[in-house]
Amino acid sequence: MGDARRPPAVPIPSVDTADRIELYRALEASLGSPFSSDPLAPNPNPLIIVISGSSGVGKDAVIKRLREVREGLHFVVTATSRPKRPCEVDGKDYFFVSKEEFLSMVHRDELLEYALVYGDYKGIPKQQIREYIGKGYDIVLRVDIQGAATLKRILGDSALFIFLVAESESALVKRLMDRKTETKETLLVRIATAREEVKHLRDFDYVVVNAEGMLERSVKLVESIIDAEKAKVRQRNAVI
Repeated sequence: MGDARRPPAVPIPSVDTADRIELYRALEASLGSPFSSDPLAPNPNPLIIVISGSSGVGKDAVIKRLREVREGLHFVVTATSRPKRPCEVDGKDYFFVSKEEFLSMVHRDELLEYALVYGDYKGIPKQQIREYIGKGYDIVLRVDIQGAATLKRILGDSALFIFLVAESESALVKRLMDRKTETKETLLVRIATAREEVKHLRDFDYVVVNAEGMLERSVKLVESIIDAEKAKVRQRNAVI
């Protein structure tokens, strides 16, 4: 009885001489089921990419170039209660709102993270992240070290954290000096702050050295990190 229920043996033609389609069909018939065209690995999950680092390391330059060379990224526009500067565009640089409106957003739990910075509020809108993750985009968040620590507590290992550094402390100091945007007092504060911030490097997943004149290399390294994360068997899965 057992032998009677077995499927009949299917002759498989010679691999060297058989027609390709004939051989393919014979292999299917021999195995008793058609070959699937479905992907063997699922599509990677959208990533939340948190990029942080001290003042002067080139966060804006790296993110600007990354957006130019890589598709499928959405850079989250931060909401702020500070006044708009003449060169800024509402909805592109920031979402400019009143303090009252900002606090209403906090009360409605619409912000992933927020902080009071130099007397004005800054925060990351949740809905913007949800909308673009739903479309399959990777999300890029640019935050300071304190913001990154807050996001790490909220998102844990579900997000990807990248720390940007200069090639040395000396190089960072020279960059801050060359900007000529600081008083001697604020320059000292930024340098002292940077010394403390670099101690948090081990709280991040990756470190990228953004050396002077090597922007393209830095951006390619960030891209490689993103690609490696998308090739992982165990994917990060951020839920906002």
